[in-house]
Amino acid sequence: MHRSSIVNFPRQFLRQYPSIQPAVTSRIAKPCDVFINHRGIDTKRTVVTLLYDHLFRLNLHPFLDNKNMKPGDKLFDNINSAIRKCKVGVTVFSPRYCESYFCLHELALIMESKKKVIPIFCDIKPSQLRVVNDGKCPMEDIRRFRWALEEAKYTVGLTFDSLKGNWSEVVTSASDIVIETLVELESEKQMQRHKSTPIFRA
Repeated sequence: MHRSSIVNFPRQFLRQYPSIQPAVTSRIAKPCDVFINHRGIDTKRTVVTLLYDHLFRLNLHPFLDNKNMKPGDKLFDNINSAIRKCKVGVTVFSPRYCESYFCLHELALIMESKKKVIPIFCDIKPSQLRVVNDGKCPMEDIRRFRWALEEAKYTVGLTFDSLKGNWSEVVTSASDIVIETLVELESEKQMQRHKSTPIFRA
């Protein structure tokens, strides 16, 4: 098969199946605006999916593993890339969050990448979050995770009690904060661009 044929194949395929074109192109066309860091067993069926859907309806590009990845994708490669390219991170802390190496790895990478982080403390207090060293994780990772967790603990966020709270309210509040943060980041970017533009005088 010639190179031109290979390049044009995805376009020809999508023309044959117009109904799937918007879904496919929306997933792969742009890097994510918001990376949602969470423990799936606690929150994927509730606040996390609601937040993803709400942000998506607002024409933003949130990243959620089961929504943005497909069979055959390299887990760490895709997640690490999404974190590095995102503009803001939303971290949903929950009772079993700290039991997951993946959650803590994502949090550490978000912090190391100096992304703005919006914490949501769902059914857990910041003081209850701690990394447990079970001897299976390298000490270097343990140090990274503890540092990232301490940074997150002292970041103002949202608190939510799933037994008493309103899901819609916490999702709307988190989305509003995300939008405000993205607007601020864009404004800062424009200001930096303006400062770096040389002024020519006659």
